[in-house]
Amino acid sequence: MRAAMPSSGSDGMLLRVWSFWPGLPRLTGLDMRWLIPVLILFLAALQYRLWVGEGSLADLHGLKMEIAHQEAEVARLRARNQELQAEVLDLGSGVEAIEERARSELGMLKPGEIFIQVIERRPPEAAP
Repeated sequence: MRAAMPSSGSDGMLLRVWSFWPGLPRLTGLDMRWLIPVLILFLAALQYRLWVGEGSLADLHGLKMEIAHQEAEVARLRARNQELQAEVLDLGSGVEAIEERARSELGMLKPGEIFIQVIERRPPEAAP
């Protein structure tokens, strides 16, 4: 006598899985009604974590934006450091740079120069 086995569908697959692992208990219809919603809830929890939770795609995008901002700031500061380093080298090697700083920051003059300060008049304000 031959045992009747379903030839297609999910029942056939389920029977093959249970025959592969003989120690697994068989699920009845009542057990399957609980298993499917539990699996759906588990899938929903994983999706929530993927899209909204800690380590989500939105969190990853925010971190990438912050990295780009920090890299731009580092590039700006490196350029400023190079300018300052060039200025230090210029101050250490030449008299012209020191003279220029003395003129612009301290208001010093060379012997024989005349300082002229121009004060512009403000136009009178119109009365309303």
